[in-house]
Amino acid sequence: MSSNTPPGRLHQHYYRNGQSHRDGADVSFHDIRRMFGFQSITIGRWVTAKEQQIAANLFFDALYDLIDILQINEQVVSLNGSLSLAFGTGGQKNANAHYHPAKRQLALAKNAGGGALAHEWFHAFDHYISQKFLVRPHPTAFASQGWLDDADLVDHPLNHKLAACFQILFLSADGHSPNEYVLRSVEADKALKCFYFATPQELAARAFEACIQDQTIKNVFLVQGTKMSAEARLGIYPHGTLRSQLNDAFRVYFYQLGMALSAK
Repeated sequence: MSSNTPPGRLHQHYYRNGQSHRDGADVSFHDIRRMFGFQSITIGRWVTAKEQQIAANLFFDALYDLIDILQINEQVVSLNGSLSLAFGTGGQKNANAHYHPAKRQLALAKNAGGGALAHEWFHAFDHYISQKFLVRPHPTAFASQGWLDDADLVDHPLNHKLAACFQILFLSADGHSPNEYVLRSVEADKALKCFYFATPQELAARAFEACIQDQTIKNVFLVQGTKMSAEARLGIYPHGTLRSQLNDAFRVYFYQLGMALSAK
């Protein structure tokens, strides 16, 4: 979950500097489902036609910016057609965005989900890839949790690259103890009397969104808040050398994933 964007009316002026993917034309959620191959897209009953149009354009631009950043394709974004989207419907208490594993659904709130798309997409990816990463995955497993639990991994070059990401993500240089990112997240949980920031899935999703925000392609609807937000001031995002190492590791993994799929 992520909640970096304060509540307010949906607007179309999220900063981005990526390529023009629709040449100023409006797109629809039907277009998005068709082009990316999402399983389904659900729109809340209280979303007006104007809000739906603004949101469709924002999703379209953000998802194509994600493609350009990671050098992947539409098939990866929709997780081979298994991922569903929801906008302005359902939701969870105190969450502007969430990923629902049982439904394989990524949901953003109507007025406060902007900036959380990359975070929630990685939750969906973490869940999806567990079925190819772990030898005996549970249907609700996440790859990040499985790696930290020392589960048996499927022997594949791409899985080795993802395991390398998790090694950097969770462990110190000696490979035997938690790194500072994990320890800061544990301290944040202690201060807030919860177990949330230090869960493997949240550690992984925050590291991924930090990687996305650090790239030259910027899209505030896709990601924001990993540097200057209240959460960032808590120290719950990677920084310094670790952040750079994670950025490199994630980019290598997704680049090779994209290359493997394009070769098929």
